[in-house]
Amino acid sequence: MKKDWRSRFCDNVRDYQGYQIGKTIQYLTDPEIISLAGGLPSPDVFQRDELRQASQKALEADIDRIMQYSPIPGEASLEAAILRFLERDDISIGSNNIVITSGGQSALDIIGRLFLDPGDTVLVDRPTFAGALTAFDMQRPQYVGVNIEDDGSDVAGMRRELERLAGEGALPNFIYVVPDFQNPTGITINLAKREALLDLSYEFDIPIVEDSPYRDLRYAGETIPAIFSLDQLRGGGHVVGLYTFSKLFCPGIRVGFIIGPSEVVARATHIKEGGILNTPKWNQDMCLAFLEDWDLEEHLQRCRAYYREKLEVFLATMAAMFPPDTGVRWTTPEGGLFLWVSVPEHIDTDELFFEAIEHKVAFVPGAQFYGENPERNHMRINFSFVEKDLLEEAVRRLAACLEKHLQI
Repeated sequence: MKKDWRSRFCDNVRDYQGYQIGKTIQYLTDPEIISLAGGLPSPDVFQRDELRQASQKALEADIDRIMQYSPIPGEASLEAAILRFLERDDISIGSNNIVITSGGQSALDIIGRLFLDPGDTVLVDRPTFAGALTAFDMQRPQYVGVNIEDDGSDVAGMRRELERLAGEGALPNFIYVVPDFQNPTGITINLAKREALLDLSYEFDIPIVEDSPYRDLRYAGETIPAIFSLDQLRGGGHVVGLYTFSKLFCPGIRVGFIIGPSEVVARATHIKEGGILNTPKWNQDMCLAFLEDWDLEEHLQRCRAYYREKLEVFLATMAAMFPPDTGVRWTTPEGGLFLWVSVPEHIDTDELFFEAIEHKVAFVPGAQFYGENPERNHMRINFSFVEKDLLEEAVRRLAACLEKHLQI
């Protein structure tokens, strides 16, 4: 047999490139590089002792079930704990409205398989989460992007696009947003725009996929209701919510969940059954302990204080190193793990990345966060992972990298 494997690949993956950020990370093998690239929570907030104790307790109590397959929708005890957790956010649902997934990326993959055929359209912010694009790209959709504003999605711009697409008979299959401290920009959608997004959803009969990995990591300002909860006040049924324990607990645990109308959740469960099948019981048991047995609010307060301090150091150093006349701009998030740095348009951050590596600092080039027509003068910065005493040095190295391109 001729081993022309590429010709045997299905159309959906023949030209599929996977997660571009992963290809960026491969250049960061030098331990002297200060990486602002990965979307990593800090290990300084990991609850190691609690995890060891909970693991030992679970293994002693139920090792046989831990070593077996677990229920496909998820462990009933964890589902019940999550429903109680969501009530803090004024979200009230039943057990038929939730399915456990193996992390947020697994949830995004299920959403893509559930809603998209090749050529279908997704309405997104510009920029948007690269992991969502990676998951949806498997289905070969088209993206219609609208530039995000300082206070969230440009809903008026989205309306214009929906009116145009309606006239062409090609409305999007869903609207995808990360409303709280968006990855990559750190921007939060304000309350008026959340209501306006729901107006679009009802008017054009298009569901909203609300991705909420960072929602509990707010460091300043007032909490804004989730779009899912606002939809429930209108009767519900227009929003599908995605969540993960990766940023609040730890990413290695690989547990997340999807909430939504029962028909959506039932079909999502079938897709899970045909893919990962089940989420390991031990992982779910650890998340159950995190929610029910440990001091959740104390942990969240510690995370918020820790990340707030890092963010303040980073922002202060950026202001000192890049005065207004340099043309460098950045977002000032109220939470989350990321901010967005924009440089003058003549600078291509894909090329700048390799110069930055030479200066022993790294970021993610912004072009990776666009579904179409990428802008190339931006970079995503993760401030949460690097040790606090290295953040100032990271900014200094970034400034040294940019010096020949700017008037510093």
